[in-house]
Amino acid sequence: MASLIKWEPFSDLISLRDAMDRLFEESFVRMRGLPTLFGAETLALDMYETPDSVVVKTAVPGVKPEDIEITITGDILTIKGETKAEEKVEKANYIRQERRYGAFQRSVQLPGALVPDKAEATFENGILTLTIPKSEEAKPKTIKVEAKKK
Repeated sequence: MASLIKWEPFSDLISLRDAMDRLFEESFVRMRGLPTLFGAETLALDMYETPDSVVVKTAVPGVKPEDIEITITGDILTIKGETKAEEKVEKANYIRQERRYGAFQRSVQLPGALVPDKAEATFENGILTLTIPKSEEAKPKTIKVEAKKK
């Protein structure tokens, strides 16, 4: 004979406090779906276009310029590097540890018709700025309209 189990629907529900804690952790601490600063997921960057070039900017605080590797293969830009801990502190002594250490990498597709051989990278106050010039055929052309003589 089969035994009956009493169904208690409220036992499966989480408390309001647990729900709010989970909401704040997922929304504000980790920002689910958005890049973390130096996580395995991605490195946040801005990319914009000027008449003569494409400019890429990203924040890499605490990283030395010589520890950043930038490559352009075809139309793919890759930025990689690594952040290192400044000092050794025992894990048990931490009250809060939110900064991330370790390798980071980001690859993005660039718009076509660029000249990667003439790209320039600068680093100031933790901001990496990469300027990649456009090829001549990609730059906008202005055509003067002349009146036809009779």
